[in-house]
Amino acid sequence: MTTVTAEAAAEVAVRTEQKETERVRRIVFPPVRITAPIVVFVLVMGAWYFASNYLIAAESRFLLPGPDEVITEGLLDSAVRAEILSALGSTVLVALSGLVIAMVAGVGFAVVMSQARWAEYSLYPYAVILQTIPILAVVPLFGFWFGYEFGSRVIVCVMVSLFPVVTNTLFGLKSVAPAEHDLFTLHGATRLQRLLKLQLPTALPAMISGFKISGGMAIIGSIVADFFFRQGEPGIGRMIDVYRQRLATEELLTALLLSSLAGLILFWFFDFLAVRVERAHGRRRGH
Repeated sequence: MTTVTAEAAAEVAVRTEQKETERVRRIVFPPVRITAPIVVFVLVMGAWYFASNYLIAAESRFLLPGPDEVITEGLLDSAVRAEILSALGSTVLVALSGLVIAMVAGVGFAVVMSQARWAEYSLYPYAVILQTIPILAVVPLFGFWFGYEFGSRVIVCVMVSLFPVVTNTLFGLKSVAPAEHDLFTLHGATRLQRLLKLQLPTALPAMISGFKISGGMAIIGSIVADFFFRQGEPGIGRMIDVYRQRLATEELLTALLLSSLAGLILFWFFDFLAVRVERAHGRRRGH
């Protein structure tokens, strides 16, 4: 008994030492997930600065101003910053409106298709067709049909961001293990109970993956729509076109970078949500 107790105590001591070593290592050497993007960012900024100042002739430097000039004339200029942020706010509002509609409609279509094979055969080909339609060709038609303001921009965002939600949700709903279906059948579960308590919880990680993809696409759709629909409150797409006409490259790059940041923030939000969902699933399976 004494020998067993001593071995157990030694094992606990070893594990405690390993945990402490791992904690110190994380403090001294931050995780690669944090350091790797920072290193790449520094390298990209350095390459950008070098190309602007040493590879491009002085008279052509307006084509690619350095990052310091973009920060000075784009972000730090209060008038330009206010103009870009106002336009970006309009673009994000349109994108979020379209994304929410696409999420609700996409999940709804996927649920309908998951409940009956004939519904999937009937609806899924049109979802594929919707994804393959060239958006630049149909945007003018939306303007003719629905006007050139907020509503038409939202429709464009829904159109470009719907397909990933449908496909990922449908995949998740159909990925339930047959044994789990058999268990629900054994307990006499109704179709609605099976959907709410088995299929939707199982499909949630796949759904959020679809939301991550659609978030960036909604931002792009809002910018594309703003290029064409020039009525109502200006969005970032219209400002990009204005800066292009003025050859104001610093302001143009600032608008591009901030719109990319908006899409990145949406991606991070859904990625954070996905991590929480995965942990909740892990705890539930552990019990």
